[in-house]
Amino acid sequence: MLFLLHGLSDDYTIWMRRTSIERYAAQYNLIIVMPDGGRSFYSDMASGAKYWTFLSEELPAILKGFLPVSGKREETFAAGLSMGGYGALKLGLRKPEQFGAVAGMSSVTDVLGFLQRRSKESGDDVEARSYFGTLDAAPETDDLFALAEKTAKLPEAERPKLYQVCGTEDFLYQENIRFRDLLKKLDAFDYIYEEGPGSHTWEFWDCHIRKILRWLPLPENR
Repeated sequence: MLFLLHGLSDDYTIWMRRTSIERYAAQYNLIIVMPDGGRSFYSDMASGAKYWTFLSEELPAILKGFLPVSGKREETFAAGLSMGGYGALKLGLRKPEQFGAVAGMSSVTDVLGFLQRRSKESGDDVEARSYFGTLDAAPETDDLFALAEKTAKLPEAERPKLYQVCGTEDFLYQENIRFRDLLKKLDAFDYIYEEGPGSHTWEFWDCHIRKILRWLPLPENR
């Protein structure tokens, strides 16, 4: 089962509307779940709904009652783009006992820096503060850099596989490079990093979701 997450300006329908994800997934006999995360950064918001609890606890429990999913970590994955890339990486690093492999495309890796920039550019910090209640710090449980350092200390068999890709013309490229450098320094994960020409576009993500499906440790890929 793959949790496939959308970005900040979209909703749960976007992957079906902008890609051929149904056709891509058919050859893998893979259940793909596309939840709606609103504009939450998949967090339990300080001023808003508890999207993290929904995504990581409530939804998996509901799915087990409706679909023939095993719930085993080695058969549970997450991927996403932009805000959804952040959410997918956070699922793997914060719930490594639940997710065996996660992938982020054009991910927001420095969530606090991203929110600070948006607040400065718009001149309005109301939405930016709604996530964590402040723009001074992000909780360690929502900070990918802190989560990576913590999860790197787990036994090798308990760490998730990670896949990160970003276009070299993407406005999030530099923060992706910083996260890549941290993961390489930690040298603890089964980790793939890719980059290439491209920006924050569906052409880029449509191409790379197919690569991610081939990368997932599914029986068809072994």
